Amino acid sequence: MMLIVGLGNPGANYEQTRHNIGFMVIDALIKRQNATKQSSSNFDGELFKFSNHFLLKPLTFMNLSGISVAKVKKFYKVEDVVVIHDDLDLPFGTLRFKKAGGHGGHNGLKSTDSHITKEYIRVRMGIGKPEHKGEVASYVLSDFNSEEQEHLDKWISQACEAIEYLLGNSLEDVSSKHTIKKFQLK
Repeated sequence: MMLIVGLGNPGANYEQTRHNIGFMVIDALIKRQNATKQSSSNFDGELFKFSNHFLLKPLTFMNLSGISVAKVKKFYKVEDVVVIHDDLDLPFGTLRFKKAGGHGGHNGLKSTDSHITKEYIRVRMGIGKPEHKGEVASYVLSDFNSEEQEHLDKWISQACEAIEYLLGNSLEDVSSKHTIKKFQLK
């Protein structure tokens, strides 16, 4: 049993933003796996199930994501948690995997770390950095540019394939097969 969490913010204003790449991957996985919605308002999020795995989109806003993750993890007694998130430290289009580690200033990871510990798998999706450090908040909360949007569906599909592969394989195998270290926009 695995709990797969996509980080993002609820609401139409955030749907296409860089910070919501985790939600976008969960939405794609829901379709690919024909997952069914679980009815419970106790989780502070949208919860879906396929096979014996769960897909979660916390609806608490990014800074409180860990509350929702902890509630689902505890209720279903899930051992393995995977969190999909945007990563400013990686160039756009990259895809990396690791277990544990720091939050790198990401408030969704910070919240998750504080509620379930750091011992979970992270699917890091590079979104690149803004030109100036002071623009981080507006950068992550803005939509992907048109050039990035052209590649978005393929990139999300690659992330889905990696996560589906993770359901039956080790993190090391997933990392060696699905890591995207360099990506070049045309």
